[in-house]
Order: sequence, then C-alpha cells, then structure tokens
Amino acid sequence: MIELKNVSKTYQMGTEQVRALRDVSLAIREGEFVAIMGPSGSGKSTMLHVLGFLDRPDQGAYLLNGNDISRLTDDQLAVLRNQTAGFVFQQFHLLPRITALDNVALPLTYAGKQNLKARALDRLTDVGLALRAGHQPNELSGGERQRVAIARSLVNEPLIIFADEPTGNLDTKSEAEIMVILKKLNASGKTIVMVTHEREVAEHAKRIIFMRDGRIVSDETRDAKGVMAPTGTESRVDLKKINKTLVNAEHAVGRAELADHLRQSIHAILSNRLRSFLSMLGILIGVAAVIAMLALGQGAKDSISKRLASLGSNLLMIRPGSSQQGGVSLGAGAVTRFTLADAEAMSKLPEIRRTSATVSGRVQLVAGDKNWSTQVQGTGVDYADMHASVPTNGRFFTTEELQARQRVVLLGMTVVRQLFGDSDPIGRDIRVNRISFKVIGVLPEKGATGWRDEDDVVIVPVTTAMYRLLGKQYVDSIDAEVADPALMDGAQDAIKALVIKRQKLEKDKEDSFQIRNMAEIQATLESTTQTMTLLLGSIAAISLLVGGIGIMNIMLVSVTERTREIGLRKAIGARRSDIITQFLIEAVLMTFTGGLIGIILGVSAAALLSAVAGWATAVSVSSILMATTFSIAVGIIFGLRPAIQAAELNPIEALRYE
Repeated sequence: MIELKNVSKTYQMGTEQVRALRDVSLAIREGEFVAIMGPSGSGKSTMLHVLGFLDRPDQGAYLLNGNDISRLTDDQLAVLRNQTAGFVFQQFHLLPRITALDNVALPLTYAGKQNLKARALDRLTDVGLALRAGHQPNELSGGERQRVAIARSLVNEPLIIFADEPTGNLDTKSEAEIMVILKKLNASGKTIVMVTHEREVAEHAKRIIFMRDGRIVSDETRDAKGVMAPTGTESRVDLKKINKTLVNAEHAVGRAELADHLRQSIHAILSNRLRSFLSMLGILIGVAAVIAMLALGQGAKDSISKRLASLGSNLLMIRPGSSQQGGVSLGAGAVTRFTLADAEAMSKLPEIRRTSATVSGRVQLVAGDKNWSTQVQGTGVDYADMHASVPTNGRFFTTEELQARQRVVLLGMTVVRQLFGDSDPIGRDIRVNRISFKVIGVLPEKGATGWRDEDDVVIVPVTTAMYRLLGKQYVDSIDAEVADPALMDGAQDAIKALVIKRQKLEKDKEDSFQIRNMAEIQATLESTTQTMTLLLGSIAAISLLVGGIGIMNIMLVSVTERTREIGLRKAIGARRSDIITQFLIEAVLMTFTGGLIGIILGVSAAALLSAVAGWATAVSVSSILMATTFSIAVGIIFGLRPAIQAAELNPIEALRYE
C-alpha cells in the first residue's frame, strides 16, 4: 500500500539544518499495525507526517498503491488526507467550543458529504460515546477526548489510521481502552501506523520499527500471520478506493460547500462574542455616522456657519509680515514689531471698538504629580468677548491684574483633563515653567481645528506672559474689533496709516506687516457650506475605513489564536480555498451585521437629533445602500489578507503552535 524509496527530509532551524530523515526506505502493506519508536529527535514524528501526507520529502519517492504522490499539489494532498487517512493526535486537537458530535463530523464537511450528524453519531457509538455526543471537549475526560478523536479519524471511512502518541497524555486505564479500539480497527482491516515512546504500547502492534538519527535501525515483525490484510473482496475494494481518491485529488473535488462555511463562520463568531463585537464596532459606528451625517448635513452646515460667525466677522488681525532686502526674505517681524503701546493706540481710533494684543509660546505645566506641555497665550482683557472665550467656570482676568502682571491663568478643557481629571481646578495652584500661578477660570470647549486642539491652551495676562514667562518685548499679533462692519475698509486703512506712522516705515517697507480681515473668511463660507454635506459624509466614511482596519487587526489576531485549529482543519482535509472562504465569510458577516446595526443607529440618531435640535433630516435610500455596500466591501478587502495568511499556514507548524 505504501512504499518509501530513499526518502530524506531536512529542516532549516535558524542558521542550522536538521536532517530529520536520511535515505529512508520502507514498505507498509494493507492491514498492518505498525509502531514506530525511537528517542526524541530520531525522526519518527517526521516519518509519520510524511506518511500521512502532512509533509513532503525533500528527496526520494513516496508511492501510494504504486502511484507517486510526492509531486501532488497542496490541495491534492488535502483530498488524500480527507478521504484516505485518519489522524489521531496526542493533544487530541478537538475544537473547544463545539460538541463532540460536531468535532467528529468536521472531516465530512470538507468531503462535501450529506447526513453528517447521522454518520458522526454512528462513529461515536462505535467508540462508546453516543451518550456524550452533546458535550464539549472541556466536559470530557482525557480518555473520552481521545476516543472522540478516534471517531473523527474514522468518520470518512479512511484506509489508514495515523496515530501520533495516542496514549501519551492518558492514564493507564484510558491507555488500555484506546489500544483495544486500535486493535479492533486493525482486526477489521484498517492499516494503522502509530508513533509511540512506550515499549508496552508498541507491543500491541504487529510490527515495530525503531529509528535513530533519521534512519531505521531495526524493523521487527512480531506476528507474521497477522501482517497481511484479509485477501478477499475487501482488500481489492480498498485498493480501488485509493485509486479513486488519487483521481479525485487530481481533479480537486470534495471541497466544503458554502452552507457549511457559513454555518462554521457563524459558530466561530458566536463563540467569541466580545472579539466579534469589537470587530463590528468600527463598521457599526462608521455606517451610523455616514447615514446620520448625510441626513443632518444641512443642520451641520447651519451650525458651522453660526460658530464661524461667533468669532466676529468685524475682526481685524494685525501681524508682523516678512520683508525683502536684496531679494532675500528677512522673515516675520524683522522690520515691523508691535508693542502694547501700538495696541493701545489702535484702540483709540474712532473706527475701532477695542483691541487685544497677543503673545504665545510653549510652556510646561505641573500640578501635583502630573505635568503637561501646552501652548500659552498672553492676551488682553477684551480677548474673551472678542474670541467667544468667556469662561464656563470661574472668571477672566481684570485690567488691574493685567497691569500688575498677576500670576493668574485660565485653562483649556484638554489641560484640565490632563492635570485635574474630573475635579474642579478653580482656586488651585499650578506651576507654569516653574512659576506658581492660580487657576481662575476654565475656557469654553471648542474642539480641534485641523491638526490643532483648540482646548490644549492656557491663557494669562499679556503682560505676565511677556515679562514673567516668555521674556518678550514685542507682541506677536494684535486683534482689533471694528465698531461697525460698514466701517471695515476705513478701519483697515486707518490702522495701516497708524502703523506706518508709528513704525516710521519707508515706502518700500510698507509690506512688512499684514492686516487680515475676518470678512474675507466669511466670504468663503458660502462656497464652503455648499460642499459641507459631502465633506461630512467623507469624514464619516473614513471611520468605515478605520473600522475595516480594525476588522483586519482582529482577524489577524484571530488567525494567531486559531493557528492550531487551522492546522487541524488542514490535517483533516481543508484546502487553501476552504480556509480563505471561511475567514472571508467571517469578515463579511461581521461587517455586514455591523452595517445593519449601524443603519438602525444612524436613522435613530438622525431622528433623535431632529427632534432635540430641530434640524431637518432626510434619510435617503441611496445613503443606506452606499453604507451597506461599503461595509461589505470593507469586509472583503480587509478580510482577504488574514484569510490568505491563514490559508498559507503549514499544517505541521500550525499544529505545533503554542
């Protein structure tokens, strides 16, 4: 039945090569019960893996019923493992979250056979475990688990049973039970090849092969009469079955059906509910966000318009600009530098209502045992009203505190969270660049703008910032609020004339400062809001992309966690396409389910915000179809890499994975 001719196998272990098999030649006839023994590292397990189609020899030929199978593809070998061989492992390798009956039926899945439960139950009955069919592996004893593994190896009616230390983890009683089962199987005509360390276990076999250093050093036949299988019709049928299996392997038939993959994928998802939920979460949030944001696009545009208007459309910002000398830029502030006196002079112009000078820099904050690096802004007392920064808790500093250069500070919400958590910071002392300051207020939360967190800031009086913290003699900018929007152009001309006069700028230096008009920003608002709905939808779609990355990460972790399961599936006949299909279905199921839940949440969120905020909403069918299609596409795209990685695992390495 089996013949090895000068077979060798070498493994690469780091920089060293390990020769596991060295020119081994061996013949095994149908009906034999062969025990392979030897010390650790002798090559007996490698021999079993080669014989059982789990590994390939580097050299030599492997003949199965006279057919050389050493050149078969991985998928063709998988068909042989499924239909010709049955495996019994020392570690049992039962899937932990399914019943004994489902474990036994697993090889039938990859054979494409029907009536799975009935045949699997028959095999469990054969090993005396019919009453334990509904129990999971952790509810069975070691001997019972090994009997389940034997039933699994028999469910496809294989011709050869390969047993790798089948009694290695069992007590004496269980060992005896397993050996009785194996001897009965051999007596019924099954060919058995067993690896064992124990001589008393090997004595049950009719032929004992002893290996050392990758070679066969002895081959003893204990009972010459029992070596051959029965010589009647049964033997001829067996040989025909091998030939038929080899033909099937050539045509790669017997793959698991889609319904089987779907059933197993659902079970895998439900068996790891928390991990599956975390995988769905990103897609769920993304789909809900897309639908809600598209439905609330108009309301979002109105809100953004209102927030921009609150910054003050009649605000002018005066900043030092760059100047050129000999074609070389001198940089900002090289010619024109503003002082507090300049800000005071601007405030006296008839077109100007009030001004606020500003300086900024980086500082280190310390409060108790916590510290935080942030931006400090030194401003005037009118800054709060001009920039919608009236404290939500506490107060802004006064003119007296500004003039006295008091060490008082207002904190942005990000700073509050980093230094004080949920406690109230008002009245507390913090150190700013090692200087003690008292917290007098908390700034309103504004959120992030671009890459900058608007709440990661502290505000102090401009005089305190200049002379106590930053050591600056000049201010970085001056904000001027125009008394009436109609006076904007006149105010801009008046400020320009004032600066030229106070700075005594020559004609060629008049470009050394800039005046930015907030009205210009407001002019762009209309065109910006026209694309806001699309922008919001695009931003929400990014969360779908992030959710897809989350799916890929979780699936990659799942591949690692389920490495031994994948090895088992390959050992019992799963092909590359079967593994890829199963993992892809799992990914698509999770993203599709997350998408459906996200649709419900998105529609509910839009309706809720419409009722609470009074925004008009219109959930379109196209947005639902788009979100659902995108979620499925994410599952396929981001599930493909983990699926391929799982399919490429070597069954031997996967089974040995710890």
